[in-house]
Amino acid sequence: MKSTDPRIDTYILKSAEFAQPILIHLRALVHAACPEVEEKMKWSFPHFDYKGEMMCSMASFKHHSVFGFWKASIIADPDKILTPVGESAMGNFGKITRLQDLPPDEVMIAYIKEAMRLNDEGVKVKSNT
Repeated sequence: MKSTDPRIDTYILKSAEFAQPILIHLRALVHAACPEVEEKMKWSFPHFDYKGEMMCSMASFKHHSVFGFWKASIIADPDKILTPVGESAMGNFGKITRLQDLPPDEVMIAYIKEAMRLNDEGVKVKSNT
């Protein structure tokens, strides 16, 4: 993987044992779908930026992990999988406690590529303020 941040390696290693394979897998999917991605730590958890803008992030807690898209409110969701942040968890895929909680890799990659497209086109999320 190019553009890795050692702080994310540390974050994963310090995460709960159940979360480590989930975070490793999500990180690999993001890099596979978007080789130009830049890893960053923001708000004390891993983020993935593309073209200078936030694209997605992941986090781990005591009993679950999450993964979400910065522009989830406007991302195409043909599979009707994405949940609004805060509805069941901080991310858009609910509380992830095992790899099987994630959609198939090809579906996740399609969502990542859609998030890339939004960044490529400079699409912005409208602020509620």
